[in-house]
Amino acid sequence: MIKAVFFDLDNTLLDFVKMKSEAVKNALNAMVESGLSIDPEASFKKIQSIYEKEGWEHQEVFNKFIENEIGFVDNKHLAAGIVAYRRAKEANLKPYPGVRKTLHQLMKMGIKLAIVTDAPSREAWMRIHQMNLHHIFDEVITIDESGERKPSPKPFEIALKNLGLTKDEAIMIGDWPERDVAGANSVGIKSVYARYGSMFEVDNSGANWDADNIYELINIVKSINEN
Repeated sequence: MIKAVFFDLDNTLLDFVKMKSEAVKNALNAMVESGLSIDPEASFKKIQSIYEKEGWEHQEVFNKFIENEIGFVDNKHLAAGIVAYRRAKEANLKPYPGVRKTLHQLMKMGIKLAIVTDAPSREAWMRIHQMNLHHIFDEVITIDESGERKPSPKPFEIALKNLGLTKDEAIMIGDWPERDVAGANSVGIKSVYARYGSMFEVDNSGANWDADNIYELINIVKSINEN
């Protein structure tokens, strides 16, 4: 019987890629308005490269970008970029359609809710609070709690232990087969591939179910528990 649902955070509960892209584009346009002579389209690719090298939570991406462009960090351009980035981030940081309805329905069913994410604790909680979902989850396991990234079984094992559940009493949903699905499967937890949030074309996710919208979780959990 399923007693808890584990959610990945980015691209499962919220469209992280869209939020990040819009925020960076907004920052670049603000830098141009502040007098920085750059090509926004080419600069977007440069910033993506920095994120890919340093990590998507890297806090000094604009410092490095500006220094690479003009040889030093001009705080006029940096401030313009940071302020514009934060405004666009807040405007685009919203849960996917159906997330709130799904979470509330699961709660009515008596299902515990947890997040298992590779994001740092501060950043994860900021996104959770921004979406006004901070009161929803029984557990939030981040890289700071587990010390290991998915597909390591450790984050899933911590979530199970903290909730007092066995592997057969939980189900995981996430957008990354190689991390979310594989990690859950390695512990013996049933898995759902969040196809609606994936950036990749996947022929075989390895999950027990593939979902085109998050509300499909309700019928999946009901079907397991009824049987």
